Amino acid sequence: MVAQVDAALSSIFSAAAEGGGEAGGLAGFFKHGGLFMYFNLLISAIVIALVIERTIFQLTKYRVNSKEFFAQVRKLVNANNLDRAIKLCEAGNGGYPTLQLVKSGLTVANRGPDEIDAAMSEKLSELKPPVEKGIGSLWSLANIATLIGLLGTVSGLIATFAAVSSGNISAAERQQRLAAGISEAMGNTAFGLGIAVTCMIAHLILHNNAKKIVHDLEATQERVFNRLAIQSKGQA
Repeated sequence: MVAQVDAALSSIFSAAAEGGGEAGGLAGFFKHGGLFMYFNLLISAIVIALVIERTIFQLTKYRVNSKEFFAQVRKLVNANNLDRAIKLCEAGNGGYPTLQLVKSGLTVANRGPDEIDAAMSEKLSELKPPVEKGIGSLWSLANIATLIGLLGTVSGLIATFAAVSSGNISAAERQQRLAAGISEAMGNTAFGLGIAVTCMIAHLILHNNAKKIVHDLEATQERVFNRLAIQSKGQA
């Protein structure tokens, strides 16, 4: 059996070395990987789409420099020019979450600290979930990809042992089936683990970015609330 496995591995590596081009090698990789390889291909497409969408969301929706923006708002608040400060928050159709948060406090600035705190806290609770949306699912996708890869590996091993134990086929055909089974098992393992590692790395980066964004929103809320509370007490 060891000799048969060695021969099968040699057959796999020889076929890979003689493969014609990158596209053909990739097509052959999925062709010999069996059904479970295509399930993981679907998982990989979902992962790529999710990572791209989250990356674009974080880079576009939160590109406002909160400290610089707050400095401008503070100048307007100190000058009792709340209307202009609110209009400043409406820049870009008010689509930036940081601007929405500041605006929620400015619109109730004349109602006292309690109203300001309640309005900004409510807005912050609305802005947090979209920041973290979908990131946690990367762990689930990593586990699913690993398990699907394991199923493909088991399927390949079953085919391998079936080829070894079969006595009704020729030695050449047995070696061919043995090579196909090992190729299926190894390909599914590699592909599943590759997707899982990609998910973990993407989760680490996106989760850290999300934590920074939430921390920035909370810091902005505190700065704006303190400024408006002081201004409200001074007017009172």
